[in-house]
Amino acid sequence: MGKKGRDTRIKRQLAPTFWAIRRKEGQFVMRVDPGPHPGKRAYPLGMVLRDVLKVASTGHEVDRILKAGKVKVDGVIRRDPNFAIGLMDVLELAMGQAYRMVPKNGVSLSPIAIEEAEKGLKLIKITSKTSIRGKKIQYGFHDSKTLISDQNLKVGDSCVVSLPAVNNITSHIAFEKGATALIITGENAGAVGKIEDIQDGVFSLPKRALVSFDDKAVELPVEMVMVVGSDRPVIRVN
Repeated sequence: MGKKGRDTRIKRQLAPTFWAIRRKEGQFVMRVDPGPHPGKRAYPLGMVLRDVLKVASTGHEVDRILKAGKVKVDGVIRRDPNFAIGLMDVLELAMGQAYRMVPKNGVSLSPIAIEEAEKGLKLIKITSKTSIRGKKIQYGFHDSKTLISDQNLKVGDSCVVSLPAVNNITSHIAFEKGATALIITGENAGAVGKIEDIQDGVFSLPKRALVSFDDKAVELPVEMVMVVGSDRPVIRVN
């Protein structure tokens, strides 16, 4: 008989290195379902609740919390413990706490507590731009959301949008020299600094940004950098 249903777990040694799990405790761990974020750059929602925030101690407790509709991601109730939660996602608990998933201290994803006023806002990075009928432009963002607009923005720019319905851009941050940037991957993940220079890509090198922070400067591919403000971050990111 053929296999039915999807596999909801993976072996621990195959899990992304940034996951906050005990590597020698058990053979398997939750997996990330296909969704808004790549599996290697996301947490399964159930793991965030159990292993990171520790609002539950077992997978069964996580299932009860989710089935009761007590958890929202980006303003939408989520009931799947394997749902992918990633960069800049807003996690809201029925008890009132709200968290944003950001890079921190060299770790690609970590939740930080945010104020009530910020849980309805999200910072997203433009990753694609397509012209469509009616002289409109469809923008694609790092979390797989899309938005049709007549604004002329660029790939690499960031936008602040309202949750849960992403139907308008509250503010726009250009990817340019002098902007405040957040390093989102690598050993400097979580560092906030200024973009000192931007180098166009060539055949052998991708487009790069020179970011200064903590009395040093590093040159990184633009995919590793996200602009978060002009003079300072427009929302809390660290």
